Amino acid sequence: MMLIAAGWIFALLLLGGLALDRALTNLVSSQFDDQLSIALNAMALSAELDPFGEVRFNRILGDQRFLEPNSGYYWQINGEGVEPLPSRSLWDERLDIREDAQALETIFYDSQQPELGSLRLAQRTVILPDSDVEWQFVVAGSREELDAQIADIRSIVAWSFAVLGIGLFLMAMAQIWYGLGPLRRVRKAIARIRSSGSNRVTDPLPLEVQPMVDELNALLEHSELQAEEARRHAGNLAHALKTPLTVVTNAASADAPDLGETVLREAATMRRQVDHHLARARAVGRRAVGLSRANVMDSAVAVERAVARLYPDVRFDIDGNGAAHVAVEKQDLEELLGNLIENAAKYGGGSVFVTVDAEPEAEQCAVLIEDDGMGIPEEKRIEIFGRGARLDTEKPGTGLGLAIVRDVAEIYGGSVQLGESEDLGGLLIALRLPRNSE
Repeated sequence: MMLIAAGWIFALLLLGGLALDRALTNLVSSQFDDQLSIALNAMALSAELDPFGEVRFNRILGDQRFLEPNSGYYWQINGEGVEPLPSRSLWDERLDIREDAQALETIFYDSQQPELGSLRLAQRTVILPDSDVEWQFVVAGSREELDAQIADIRSIVAWSFAVLGIGLFLMAMAQIWYGLGPLRRVRKAIARIRSSGSNRVTDPLPLEVQPMVDELNALLEHSELQAEEARRHAGNLAHALKTPLTVVTNAASADAPDLGETVLREAATMRRQVDHHLARARAVGRRAVGLSRANVMDSAVAVERAVARLYPDVRFDIDGNGAAHVAVEKQDLEELLGNLIENAAKYGGGSVFVTVDAEPEAEQCAVLIEDDGMGIPEEKRIEIFGRGARLDTEKPGTGLGLAIVRDVAEIYGGSVQLGESEDLGGLLIALRLPRNSE
């Protein structure tokens, strides 16, 4: 930022300085030319012919410098076939003028004369009364004074713009340093979080960086929740595996006759627990990546096609809003719907109804899965969400379906509720998930 500021300040001041130098130089040169032009006009107005056909002045020119030798101001009158008439200030010298400049308007040009130095000349062609000769009236002034004025102006402009540039750069540095001060305070606050164990940035900060601090605090809170969830998840898994491992260890130590059966039974229990916690871990990992988006109708139709191959005698009916989207990863959504629709087909009476976005005005998207089975008594609806809980033990299964559905739905901020289907008379499962309409 400082390099950019320095570059812009240098470029703008350079352009401004060149423009100002050009304007002031032209102004001083124009004033110098005006002085020569005034003297030239005075010469032309006071000039006349004497009886011998030579030019003379009917009044003395007012500028005393034309009378002092080598004063730096000279005049001269040239005519065809006539000796040049010089001012006394020229003494024995003569001006080298442009013979080709035959113009009734005053022209200005520079000339380098060996004895007189650098001169600025004003020249005009004048025709006097009663004369056919074109007289060249010339007034010259030394450029030393003009060049000295231009040098002084350029020196003042250069120093002024240099001081201005340094001042602007120092002001830009101070502004950048002061403007970035809140970020340094945020950095120190983050360093204190790491060293002191604090979990929030609580320092008072300007409004410009407060939104960033709020997002940082939200990120810290999210990280804490994830860490706490991971610790709880690891604790639950350890606790779930501890009992089966104890049973297997005791059976092996006692050389129990049903050791093989015990190992298989407890291994199946541990597998169910591992599958359940892996499903939760995958959902948490995907949720942490960012806001997901999945079309509910597309996922429901895909799941229905897969489940229909397993249960060809079951009639499926899917209806609802085909444009409904939820903030859930597509794989997790299909796992949720797969568990619910497969359970409805397995434990129902042969009919499964799925309604997508049954509550269009609600904040969350509701997916209703209904079957015509025996349903679940109200007093058993909370118990059925336990890990391994199964009301029908005659059919194969692990008993983790509803438990996984509940945990994964809650990870995404949703919920699962059980009820009774009014149309089919069996179980009604209401899966509600946060919408994503982007």
